Amino acid sequence: MTVRMRETTKAKLETLADHTQRSKSFLANDAIERYLDHELAIVNGIEGGLDDMRAGRVTSHDDAMQQIRATIGRAQQD
Repeated sequence: MTVRMRETTKAKLETLADHTQRSKSFLANDAIERYLDHELAIVNGIEGGLDDMRAGRVTSHDDAMQQIRATIGRAQQD
């Protein structure tokens, strides 16, 4: 696999590699893994939300706001 990057990005990668005593490949792989984990967590969250919506496991905006206001009201009484 070849990754093309801007010269500024390459320079940052080289600087970090020098400071951390890690190879550029190690750092690039680590960055890609973290990015993929983050993005896949977002996708999985969206898919889970869509599954809930399709299954009817949703709360209307009005009901959610009523629950929030009730919770705030109880907290203010304490």
